[in-house]
Amino acid sequence: ALSGVLSKLGRKDENPYPPINLLADFAGGGVMCAMGIVIALYERSTSGRGQIVDASMVKGVAYLSSFLWKSQNLGFWSRPRGENLLDTGAPFYEVYKTSDGKFMAVGALEPQFYEQFIKGLGLSSDELPAQMSTSDWPKMKKKFASIFAQKTQAEWCSIFDGIDACVTPVLSFDDVASHQHNKQRGSFIKNDQGEISPRPAPLLSRTPAVPSSPLLSRTPAVPSCKRDPFIGEHTEEILLEYGFTKEEIGKLHSNEVIGFSKPKANL
Repeated sequence: ALSGVLSKLGRKDENPYPPINLLADFAGGGVMCAMGIVIALYERSTSGRGQIVDASMVKGVAYLSSFLWKSQNLGFWSRPRGENLLDTGAPFYEVYKTSDGKFMAVGALEPQFYEQFIKGLGLSSDELPAQMSTSDWPKMKKKFASIFAQKTQAEWCSIFDGIDACVTPVLSFDDVASHQHNKQRGSFIKNDQGEISPRPAPLLSRTPAVPSSPLLSRTPAVPSCKRDPFIGEHTEEILLEYGFTKEEIGKLHSNEVIGFSKPKANL
């Protein structure tokens, strides 16, 4: 909200939509902080000196929104919220409901993709207003919505399969891991408890992540398929690895400086 970004999120005549907590907590906060740490470590390799990383969620989200600021005078954001090119104002950058209550996402911005999108709907560009005729967008959106409502999500997937129209199904968490694209890319992994989660990204070709702790396997980098650790589960092992004695660890625990996942530590 303080970064200004929230004022841009939402549909016409509705309240701004909070983007869960992905923008501030994770993108503007966590990712920006991690990037700052990496930059500081890289600089240390030449200077040999450390420094403070000033990471703020508000500043991080504001910086993430640089595109919005820099494109204000290009016509992208000249209209009120929900009436612009990328904020559900455009009928070709929208989410549509299918006959079975599911959804299809459309991102056919470029003319070549838009043309394929129109054909997939069974329409011809000759019978429609110009793609960028903003005054006709509400009417076009209603027309597209009525067409999408006539078929199931599976039927639309079949129609747009292999076509460069930027039309894709909105997948639920239950369906995402079994989707062909994600299966081929190995985008999701399953742990030994059967829980599915996203595979760590990005993946480096020459130096993939390799477990560095002796507690973990030294095999080539494959994401761990073990369950997530409990908070404090490996406190003792890690402190021993870093040179603390069992007596020092016991004192830290008794002074409530550190915690363990079990009522009694194995000291």
